Amino acid sequence: MIEIELSLGRHEEAVERRLRDWASGDAVARLWRRDTTLWSSDPDTPELGDRLGWLDLPETSRSRLGPLDELRAGIPFWFTDLVLLGMGGSSLAPEVIVRTMPGEGLPLTLVDTTHPGAIRDLEWLRPANSVFVVASKSGTTLETLSLFRHFWSRTAEVVEDPGGHFIAITDPGSPLAELAVARGFRAVFEAPSDVGGRFSALGPFGLVPAALAGADIPALLDEAVVAADACKDDVNHNPGFLLGAALGELARAGRDKVTSVTSPDWDAFPDWAEQLIAESTGKDGRGIVPVVAEPPRGPDAYGEDRVFVGLILAGDAAREAEQWGEADETPDLLDALEEAGHPVIRIRLEQPEELGALFFVWEVGVAMAGAVLGIHPFNQPDVQLAKRLARRAMARESASDGDADGTEAPEADEIDLVWELPRFGHAPPRTPVPLDLDGIRERVEGFLSSVAATDYMAVQAYLPGGEAEEELLATLRAALARATGAATTLGYGPRFLHSTGQLHKGGADNGVFLQLVDDAGEHVHVPETEFTFRQLIRAQALGDLAALSQRERRTLRVRLGGPEGLGLRRLIQLVEERA
Repeated sequence: MIEIELSLGRHEEAVERRLRDWASGDAVARLWRRDTTLWSSDPDTPELGDRLGWLDLPETSRSRLGPLDELRAGIPFWFTDLVLLGMGGSSLAPEVIVRTMPGEGLPLTLVDTTHPGAIRDLEWLRPANSVFVVASKSGTTLETLSLFRHFWSRTAEVVEDPGGHFIAITDPGSPLAELAVARGFRAVFEAPSDVGGRFSALGPFGLVPAALAGADIPALLDEAVVAADACKDDVNHNPGFLLGAALGELARAGRDKVTSVTSPDWDAFPDWAEQLIAESTGKDGRGIVPVVAEPPRGPDAYGEDRVFVGLILAGDAAREAEQWGEADETPDLLDALEEAGHPVIRIRLEQPEELGALFFVWEVGVAMAGAVLGIHPFNQPDVQLAKRLARRAMARESASDGDADGTEAPEADEIDLVWELPRFGHAPPRTPVPLDLDGIRERVEGFLSSVAATDYMAVQAYLPGGEAEEELLATLRAALARATGAATTLGYGPRFLHSTGQLHKGGADNGVFLQLVDDAGEHVHVPETEFTFRQLIRAQALGDLAALSQRERRTLRVRLGGPEGLGLRRLIQLVEERA
């Protein structure tokens, strides 16, 4: 069983007081009997009483392993690739499971982007040898359905029965469920309707793709059952309640940047926890900011808005790693952070299967942190705003054939860092656009000067991705940290809209947003529709920018272009000039 150790310094008294209050108020029993007054005095609050089914998943999922075994056994031997099409809670958990406890199944490729450059980069996939898992709780997720139509079209070109290459995971009776039946999908897995997407790791959304990839699902669920039993214990020995009290009280005290420090074996987990924390707590002008994969700083360089959560390899696995000269430096780093005065939460794990326990403990912890903060942890009230504004932007994109740039959100600042290549080898380079680099420098300086050390800077990259680009974005985050002293986060669009987007618009006004876009390259048509992936991602970026502007967030939109990441490199230089 996982072990949680709290080293909270002067914040320990507030956490102990919270635990005493929960004990006297019988909070543990109230959680397990689905008492919604933990979060709201109104028993009819939407998406509250009907969103607590995740408490049962460790047990109920174990009783439903038969269909998973049958599905895996029925996959033809010539299928060589597993492709997961989904966004946010429909796709994050299986990626973490496969990375943390890999098995001998099909290699998993997650597709959660609408950037046409990234779509074109998937031409290597052979649809005739692939099985596609289409995951959407509502069955209406625009990105997921667009990706489905793209890969259905590709598959139909090379096989007679494309339906045999597709599996759906969705709520009962959803449009996706109906589509799957109409097109003869290999299988349809119905998810419990009383479980929200970000709390669904231990249900079909997490387990079906992971099982096909060869993960040991029974072992994962066994550990989740152990964790569920531990989370029924009294508050002082209850890992979920200990975590929730610490996260909630630290956030109330201004320590609202939960920064992950992980052993290499556990470095995938924060990607899942990021959505759970941000989308559950970021509302009503409050929230906890998850900081994942941030370039490291010295312990004294962090501000008093941080709490560090360490996932530490322990037991025989740690001793074996040390014997092989692979000693984990995470414990020493956490010790240094604690000595520098920062609160530290240490979570020790001995084996990969304890990921099941980790999922459940964090779900309880974040739900109870919501009770501390006085918010509803199971809804996402601000997500629809960006979707609505994206639809408006899409209409304008379609009307202009996707080539106009006149759809910017009101009150949003924008600069161009686009260098155009010569069209022919001997032609002189075109003049960089724009010419006024001094003006750009001044605007970047003005934007950065608005950032306080207790803010966080969110880099929102509507870009195609890739290893080289990710390295540049990490360099940009480090430069932003040096220039402002603030925490930094990174999200690829539109993926982050289903993860941290709720926090950005519904949380406290301590976020500063740097939106990075490119021209998205050539159009890639979305079959069975009248739009392209280029139009879609441009509309999503503009819609989110408009939503941020409506909430009067501090934003800067930067259009990038040029060879070898030239525009991004130039932006880094401009930031470093201030650092």
